[in-house]
Amino acid sequence: MSLKFRIFKNITKQGFQSMWRNRGMGLASVSSITAVLMILGVILILILSINNIMLDTKTKFDEVQVFLADEAKEEDVNNIADVLKNSEGVVSVTYESKKQALEILRKDWDEDAYLLEGLEDDNPLPNSYIIKLKDIKYAKSIVDKVSGLAGVENITYYQEIIDKLMVLANYIRFGGLAIIGVLVFVSVFIISNTIKLTVTSRKREINIMKYVGATNNYIRGPFIIEGILLGLCGALISILIVYYGYGYLFDAVNEKLYSMFTFYLIEPKNIFNDIAIMFATLGVGIGALGSIVSLKRFLNV
Repeated sequence: MSLKFRIFKNITKQGFQSMWRNRGMGLASVSSITAVLMILGVILILILSINNIMLDTKTKFDEVQVFLADEAKEEDVNNIADVLKNSEGVVSVTYESKKQALEILRKDWDEDAYLLEGLEDDNPLPNSYIIKLKDIKYAKSIVDKVSGLAGVENITYYQEIIDKLMVLANYIRFGGLAIIGVLVFVSVFIISNTIKLTVTSRKREINIMKYVGATNNYIRGPFIIEGILLGLCGALISILIVYYGYGYLFDAVNEKLYSMFTFYLIEPKNIFNDIAIMFATLGVGIGALGSIVSLKRFLNV
């Protein structure tokens, strides 16, 4: 067994002993990585959930409803229908009379439908056209086409809901990235200081390895492994917390959210693999980077 290998083995052994002695700093390192990855997990789940809501909203609200004025002439009503049918992105155009609108409202109100009694003869609801779209992105152009036509009283569509969800998603994304960036810096700083304590206690062995011809990469090995282990510990803890925490939240509120807002959260099993891979990669990367940063000064002997 060569002298370099024996010293390498000794440094590695002492590294684990030093990790145990400096377990307070090691715990701080693991905790900081765990915190970074947990926040990343929360932000990732929020973004995925909002994207899921947006897709679901698009499929439910990809339509425009054009309400007709009571005094609209038949030729105006027919002209509106022709314009709508010839517009890009239109799948279908359906005429909904006052009577049909009232029947739909009765079904929606269910037990409270008795409040609508007596409206048959004096129905305040307007006639309308319901336009089914290929995609909500066509809504704005269709609204611009028909908004000035004679016989049109009002137009409703859901582009604003989609836009607000997109703005919210961007705020969460950029705000989350800023927070994660700060926490990654703090994690690297803490890990580098943890490794520095280990390196200081083994400075003599490092100097000997340098004098017998060991390269910097050869010496870095045990310390980088130490940083990677710290990173993996933080990643494993954060994976378990995020997965089981989100699973508990999913079971507790998913059905309630659907009954209130008619959308479901993403199932935990559908994102577990992606989160596990991402967390493990980031944990290892942060741990290795912290080790490399701490070793830079000590290898210049």
